Amino acid sequence: MARALKPEEVRLVIDPQTLGFQSTDEIEELEDQIMAQERAVRALDFGLNFEDLDFHIYVAGTPELGTSFITRSLVELQAKERPTPSDWCYVYNFKDPDTPKAIELPPGKGRELQKDMGDLIENLRQKIPEAFESETYITRKENIIREFNITRAKIFEELEQKVRAEGFILNVEPFGMMIIPAKPDGTPMTPEDVKNLPEEVKESLKRKSEELQKELNATARRIQQLEKDLRKKLKELDREVALNIVGSFIQELREKYAGISGVVDYLLEVQEDIIKHLDDFRQRSAPQPPMPFPMPPTQPSFTRYEVNVFVDNSEKKGAPVIFEPNPTYTNLFGAIERKAQFGALVTDFTMLKAGSLHKANGGFLIVRALDLLKYPFSWENLKRAIKTRKIYLEDLAEQIGLFTTKTLKPEPIPFRAKVILQGDPFIYHLLYLYDETFREVFKIKAHLDIWVDRDEIRTKQFLCAVATMVKREKLLPLEAGALARLVEFSCELSGRQDKLSLELPIILDVIKEASFWAKREEKDSVSREHIQKAIKEREYRANLPEERIQEMIAKDLLKIQVDGTQCGSINGLSVYDLGDYSFGRPTRITVNISLGKEGVVNIEREADLSGKIHTKGVMILAGYLRERFVYDKPLTLTATLCFEQSYGIVEGDSASSAELFALLSALSGIPIYQGIAVTGSVSQKGDIQPVGGINEKIEGFYKVCKAKGLTGKQGVIIPEANVKELMLEEEIVEAIREGKFHIWAISRVEEGVEILTGKPAGERKPDGTYPEDTVFYLVDQKLRELARLARAFAKEEEKK
Repeated sequence: MARALKPEEVRLVIDPQTLGFQSTDEIEELEDQIMAQERAVRALDFGLNFEDLDFHIYVAGTPELGTSFITRSLVELQAKERPTPSDWCYVYNFKDPDTPKAIELPPGKGRELQKDMGDLIENLRQKIPEAFESETYITRKENIIREFNITRAKIFEELEQKVRAEGFILNVEPFGMMIIPAKPDGTPMTPEDVKNLPEEVKESLKRKSEELQKELNATARRIQQLEKDLRKKLKELDREVALNIVGSFIQELREKYAGISGVVDYLLEVQEDIIKHLDDFRQRSAPQPPMPFPMPPTQPSFTRYEVNVFVDNSEKKGAPVIFEPNPTYTNLFGAIERKAQFGALVTDFTMLKAGSLHKANGGFLIVRALDLLKYPFSWENLKRAIKTRKIYLEDLAEQIGLFTTKTLKPEPIPFRAKVILQGDPFIYHLLYLYDETFREVFKIKAHLDIWVDRDEIRTKQFLCAVATMVKREKLLPLEAGALARLVEFSCELSGRQDKLSLELPIILDVIKEASFWAKREEKDSVSREHIQKAIKEREYRANLPEERIQEMIAKDLLKIQVDGTQCGSINGLSVYDLGDYSFGRPTRITVNISLGKEGVVNIEREADLSGKIHTKGVMILAGYLRERFVYDKPLTLTATLCFEQSYGIVEGDSASSAELFALLSALSGIPIYQGIAVTGSVSQKGDIQPVGGINEKIEGFYKVCKAKGLTGKQGVIIPEANVKELMLEEEIVEAIREGKFHIWAISRVEEGVEILTGKPAGERKPDGTYPEDTVFYLVDQKLRELARLARAFAKEEEKK
C-alpha cells in the first residue's frame, strides 16, 4: 500500500544524550585501532602467522576503507614479536670474480665484518712492509742468497779447474758460459791461432770441446735449478713471514666468526689471496712528484677485500615491514650500479644495491597491486622470486636483451618474506581468473567490509574509533553533538540508516576539517555545527557541476516542469557520479504512441546512447504490457520512449518505473502531475524494486522544486525497499514536516499510478477486464482500439 513518509522516516537523527558521553575525552581508545573488520583481521592473522611461504596475502579493499593503515597496523604488530632476520653481505669471489658471493650473518654482524676487514687491510698494509724491512727478515734473506752464491761459486770453480786441465779457459758472461782453447801460457787462442794449428791438434781440441760442452750444459742446468730453488726459498721465506703476520690477524677473525661457516671460508680465501699478492702490501705510498698538474700515483687496489653490507638489520628490532610505494624493477630487486671511469662504465661487487625484497627478507613486503601491475617485469619477477624462493639480482636491460655487455651475476639470496598485496576486489578477481600463478601463491584473501550494522555495540566501537583518531592526530575534542552528527554522517556514507560506514579515512578528514574551523573560531572543542560546516564545505568544493546544471534548469535551458499536468510525460531521476561527489538530476521522460508493430521503441538505444541494463529495463515494459493487457488481443503498438535533452549514455534500470508510468499515461490519455518525480525499477509482474543513489535523486529534485517554487504538492515516489536508505538533508526533512514536500513509498505499479494521476489504477476482473473510470481500463480500451484499427487497415489493404 502506498504511503507518505513521515519526517522521522526520511532521516536518522541521533540524540546526543543517548550516546553516554559528553566528549571524546571520556571515551577509551580502540584497543587494536581497527574497527569491525573481523573477517579481514582473521584472514590476516592466519596469513601472517602461517609460516608456509606458499601462502601470501591479498588485502581486498578500497583506500577509503583505510586498507593501508589496517594492513600495516596488523603487520607491524606481528613483526614486533618475530626475531630480527639476518644481515646479508656481498664479498669478492676469488675463484670467480664475476659472481660475487652472498654471506648470511646474524643481525648486526654485517657492519662488524665490514669494519673488521677494513681494519685488517689497514693493519696489514702497515705491518707487512715493516716485517719485510726488519733485520731478521733481511738477515735470513741474505743468508739464503749467500748460501746460493757460495754453492754457485763452488760449482763454477770445479768446472773451471776441469776446463783448465783440458787446456781450455772458462768464460762466464751474463748471457751464458762458453769455453775457449788456451795457449801454453794460459792466454786464450784467437781464431787465427786455431786456424794455424795442425789438423790432428784441431781434431783433438774439437773432441775435448764437445765433451766439455756437455759438462758445461749440465753445469748450466744445475745452476738453473739452484736459482729456482733460491726463488722458492725466498718465496717460502716471504710466505712464512707474511703468514706470521696475516695468519695471526686472520686467526683472530676466524675465532670471532667461528659459528658462521660462510665467513670462515671467506677469511681463508682472503688469507690465500693476500699471500699471492704480497707485493701490493709491501709497497709504501710513494710521494707525489711535483708537476704543474699533479696526477695521483698509481696505487694497488684493495677493493676486493672490502665487504658490501647489502642488508643491514643492526638497528631493527623484530622483523622488517617494508612498504614499497613505487615498485619498479630496481626498487624491488635491487640494482647493479656503475660509475664512469676513463670513458667507460665499470662496476664491482661494492656497487650492488639492495631492493625492497632483500630488505623485507625474514619479514613482510607490502605493495599496492595496481602500482605493481604498472610494471610487468616487476610483477613477473616477483612471482618468480616467490615460486623459486630466491632473489636474483640482474640487470633489467640484460634480461630483455637490450645489451649483452659483460656484467656481474651475483649469487642469489634466499627469499623468506611474506608478500602482502593491497588492491580493489575487482583486481583480485581479474588476477584470479586470468593469472594461474597468482592463485598459486596468493592463497589468502583478506576482504575488508564497507559497513556494519548500526547497533549499540557497533556504535560504541565507532565512537571509540573516533576518539582514537582524535587523540592520535592531537585534534580538538569532539562534543556529544559532534559525535552524534558523525554517526549520522557515517550512515550517510553507507547509504542506509541501519548501517555504519567503515570508510574511516573520510570520517577522519571531516574531523580534521571540523577541528580547523573550531580553532579558527578560537573554540576549545568541536561542536555539531563545526562537523556540519566541514561536511558542507567538502560538498561546496566539489559540487560546481551540480550548481551549473541546477542553474540551467532554473533558467529553463533544461526543460523540467514541476507543476501542472501532462500526458505521456514524467520526471525521472538519475545520478551523476563524479568520483569525489555524486548528485541527482531530474530528467524529462516523454512517450508518444501510434499504431504499429514495433512495440516499445527506445530512442536512446536507436541512437546508441542506451546501456545494456537500461535497454533491458525498456524491454521489461513490453513484457508488463503483454502480461496485463494483451492476453486477448495482439499488441499493435509503436511507443517511442525518450530521455529529453540527454546527450550521454543512459545506463541502469532505475527509470523503468517512470518510463512505465509515462507509457500508461500516454495510452490512457490521463495526464500526470509534473510536480512528482519517480525512481525505481519495475518487474514484468509490476513490482517496484529498489535502486541506488536514492538520497541524491531526492535532493536533486528538491533543489529544482525549491528554485522554481515549492507548491506543497511536489515530491518523489520511491520504492518501499529504499525507505531504510533515506538520509535526506535536514532542510528537506523540515520541508516534509511543514507539508511543502512529500516522499511516497510504493511497492506496486498500481500504487504509483494512483498517486500520479489521482485516479484508481484498476484491478483486473475474473473475465480479464478492468472497472470503468480506472486508468487500466482506459489503457486496455486504447490497446483494443489500436488492434481493431490494425485489423481494419489490414482488410482495406487486402481489398486494394
